[in-house]
Amino acid sequence: MATILSVSGSPSATSRTARLLRHLDERLVAQGHDVIPLDVRTLPAEALLGADFTHAAIVRATALFEQADGVVIGTPVYKAAYSGLLKSLLDLLPQYALAGKTVLPLATGGSVAHVLAIDYALRPVLASMGAAHITPGWFTLDKDITVGEDGTLTVAPGSAEALAQVTDQFSAALGSRTALLGAA
Repeated sequence: MATILSVSGSPSATSRTARLLRHLDERLVAQGHDVIPLDVRTLPAEALLGADFTHAAIVRATALFEQADGVVIGTPVYKAAYSGLLKSLLDLLPQYALAGKTVLPLATGGSVAHVLAIDYALRPVLASMGAAHITPGWFTLDKDITVGEDGTLTVAPGSAEALAQVTDQFSAALGSRTALLGAA
């Protein structure tokens, strides 16, 4: 089907955001997509903060965006916006790094007060980077994401259903788009 880059903008090694993305990656793989995970926190801080466009890790990350048909962007919400770590990466990508791509924005946070961060902070940046189609995203409360001692992830039923729906809409939009491009 399609190649999807699944990007976690969380700075935490024990991130619920990253775990949620990897959980959704499994759903996308089951639907026939190739999914490439990218945890921005694994990129060298000196390259991100020093805006080193030529650093090998940044060049590789840029190439992953170029190769992808679709991109899932997940971020924790801090102070009503996406993470600074995610911003650091987005700032190093070419202006139209998302041109022709279908994008699914996702966010996690501790309060429903941040639910509009996707539409007011993240979506405009994704649009300015040329995303062809930004599908409806979803904000998941931290309390709805539980990680067991064995590392298993459980998502509260209401959130799980909503996440499944937006993930399936993204997959369908991506499938339609790649079919159209293949026919051209």
